[in-house]
Amino acid sequence: MNWKRARNSHKGKQDPIVRAQKQADLEMLELSAATGEIDLKYLDESGFCLWSEPGYTYYFRGEQKRLEQTRRRGRRLSIIGFLQQQISFVYGLVIGGVNRQCYIQMMEQEAAEAEKAGRMRVIVQDNSPIHQCHEVKKLWPKWESMGLYK
Repeated sequence: MNWKRARNSHKGKQDPIVRAQKQADLEMLELSAATGEIDLKYLDESGFCLWSEPGYTYYFRGEQKRLEQTRRRGRRLSIIGFLQQQISFVYGLVIGGVNRQCYIQMMEQEAAEAEKAGRMRVIVQDNSPIHQCHEVKKLWPKWESMGLYK
C-alpha cells in the first residue's frame, strides 16, 4: 500500500531572484509586526463542497483508487479570511465562489479599521486574479490613504 499526495507546483515558473527579494521583504514586515510598528495580516480564500479531491489516500499497488461521489454535487461554500497571527482571524462566508465584490467588501472593512486605529496595516496576499483586476487596482490609492497596504 502506498501513501501518496498530489499537488500542483509553480516552483519552476518562479524567478529565484524575485522570490528571494519578496522573501526578504516578508521577513522585514514580520519583524516590524513583531515590534508593534505595523499590523500584518495574511489574506486567503478557499472553498468547500460535497465533491472534493482527495489530498492523501491509501491504495494497493497495481489497483486504481476510486472514490464514490454523492449523486448531488451540492452548493459550494467559500471563505475569505484575514489572519493576524496570535491576535485575530476575521472571515466572510459566501455561497458560491469568492469574487471581486466579496474581496472589495472585505478590503473596505479592513481599510476602515486601519484608518480608525490610525496604524499602518499590511495585507499579504497571493496573485489571484481578483486581487489584480482593474477595479481593485483603482481602489488601492484610496485604501493606502486610509493606512492599508499590500
